[in-house]
Amino acid sequence: MTVSRSKAALDAHYYDQTCPQAEKIIQDTVRNASMFDPKAPARILRMFFHDCFIRGCDASVLLDSTPQNQAEKDGPPNVSLRAFYVIDDAKTKLESECPKTVSCADIIAIAARDVVTMSGGPFWNVLKGRKDGRVSKASETINLPAPTFNVSTLIQSFAKRGLGVKDLVALSGGHTLGFSHCSSFEARLRNFSPVHDIDPSMHPVFAETLRKKCPKPNTDRNAGQFLDSTASTFDNSYYKQVLARKGVFGSDQALLSDDMTRWVVESFANDQSLWFREFAASMVKLGNVGVMENGEVRLNCRVVN
Repeated sequence: MTVSRSKAALDAHYYDQTCPQAEKIIQDTVRNASMFDPKAPARILRMFFHDCFIRGCDASVLLDSTPQNQAEKDGPPNVSLRAFYVIDDAKTKLESECPKTVSCADIIAIAARDVVTMSGGPFWNVLKGRKDGRVSKASETINLPAPTFNVSTLIQSFAKRGLGVKDLVALSGGHTLGFSHCSSFEARLRNFSPVHDIDPSMHPVFAETLRKKCPKPNTDRNAGQFLDSTASTFDNSYYKQVLARKGVFGSDQALLSDDMTRWVVESFANDQSLWFREFAASMVKLGNVGVMENGEVRLNCRVVN
């Protein structure tokens, strides 16, 4: 299923007349939530990515399931997103300030930028004017890139959304924020293949560390690993870890194994400001994927109007 890049004209000044306070309201909400919930920034960034990759950036990820329909947020990759309350909170404040104006899709896009900037990453102007979709299906989350993907599958997945190799490598660096449960990487630690017990692309000392965190059998539901050594700071240490063969996901480490992506990983590891510029540019591109012109502005982000 190919999601086309948007033909709808988005605009950085979309709410200047109709809701000039919109970005400040969202930023204050996100900042407050992040003070109380250290996992919120990573979850909001991931929410934007998961929203845009399925049906484009249309806030389909926010719709609740109904008795007739299992929605995206209940698909396996999205069960751990859990920061929907932050978007709800921003929406409630926006509805009292400027009713029926700011779409849920735009709230996610702005909030994703805010968590990056707040965590020490770049700032960029978010283009606005997205509309909210009315369809959300858990079964479509199968189209999200998986942590087990190799480079050619990753490139294909991104290409379907109009994103290139540089976008793939730049956006993978979003893993500088956040944490993974054992289930997303433990296949690399034991019985990896008929020939190798441990994934040979992983540094053996790092593999040993991860095995201790993810024992078999594992009784700790919360066990896992931070995706880089500074998991609440938006920095290029993710790329340095990949170069040191300490990428947590197979899909992270795979970026080093292919000539098309390796040189990009190396240049981002060497030059954080270069990566910041490329990340911001790729986030703008991602925010243009499959944007709807003829959707609606939801009054409650969890239900269609």
